[in-house]
Amino acid sequence: MLRNIFKILIFASPLIFAIPQPPDLGIGSYILYEPNTKKILVSYNEDMQVEPASLTKLMTSYVVADYINQGFVSLEDESRISIKAWKAPGSRMFIREGTRVKVSDLIKGMIVQSGNDASIALAEHIAGNEENFVLLMNDYAAELNMANTTFNNSTGLPDPLNLTTAKDLALLASAIIKNFPTHYKNYSQKSFTYGGITQPNRNRLLWRDESFDGMKTGYTSNAGWCLVGSATRGDMRLVAVVLGSEDDKRFNDVSALMNYGFNYFVTEKKVLKETSLKELKVVAGTSEFVNLGIKEDIILTLAKDEKDSLSYEIIASSEVLAPVIQGEVAGKLRVLNEAGDPIEEIDLVYLESIEQLGFFQRILAIIWNWIKSLFS
Repeated sequence: MLRNIFKILIFASPLIFAIPQPPDLGIGSYILYEPNTKKILVSYNEDMQVEPASLTKLMTSYVVADYINQGFVSLEDESRISIKAWKAPGSRMFIREGTRVKVSDLIKGMIVQSGNDASIALAEHIAGNEENFVLLMNDYAAELNMANTTFNNSTGLPDPLNLTTAKDLALLASAIIKNFPTHYKNYSQKSFTYGGITQPNRNRLLWRDESFDGMKTGYTSNAGWCLVGSATRGDMRLVAVVLGSEDDKRFNDVSALMNYGFNYFVTEKKVLKETSLKELKVVAGTSEFVNLGIKEDIILTLAKDEKDSLSYEIIASSEVLAPVIQGEVAGKLRVLNEAGDPIEEIDLVYLESIEQLGFFQRILAIIWNWIKSLFS
């Protein structure tokens, strides 16, 4: 059977603008990330390891959310507060040693109030002690492909073995948003009251811009001022991470990255699933042709000045011998940019099943197809 390439060209209209350079933040490291297509829009030192400060609580939050999701822990569980949790330094929700506090309150105390005491209490409730919980944190980091991350506590209090990167934090934040949407709503809560003490969410972007719905701030003298932010405008969500900035500037940094991303990039469906992209000749089948398509939509995040300049290649055989089974791989679909470089590749599959002819009809059809091929 022959291998052929079928190319569809889509020509762009003349460009009326060019995308400017991204903002120069002048900080240690940062990243702007589109989580659905896993596209890095802008980054600087995204793989540089730094102490994450209270951004560590994002992983504590992820572990807790997954344990709740699996039914190991309930929001209504009451955790007995240890002396270690009670005495935790830094940001606190002011829980008292010996009392029992609901997991649901501890989650808000950790996320909204950035309570180190709440983080330790949750770690102890799930794993017995913080040391065992840290082992879980590192296991989850490996599962999420956070290749440059290690955790040594649940809080983000200064520790040279607590290390991560802007890219790894973007992966973690995206996983929280995707896997635990109900849990993620805690990150948009603007304040939380416990024990008669009301504390505001430290993420000022929740008040500055209604498109923001999370996530988390952090600060230590080693880490500097840090922020992970997430926002949605239209159908597009972005996650921004800035590390090693200054107090108020970190909010401006994330806003600048977000505005750049939303202004100059777009996420679009480019090819729809289960749409016929090519007809393939079927030899010795009950139908003469079978349609080829893809199982999942191709969704791409692209700069607005390149989104209409794509071309597509279909790489597949020119014919197939029956039987044909729906869903089996039949070739490849490649998406090419204006320069002809592949930016996406996905399997082509048969969109329907085709049965083979009876024995004698099948033999005759194969012979006849061979004869015709001698003269083609």
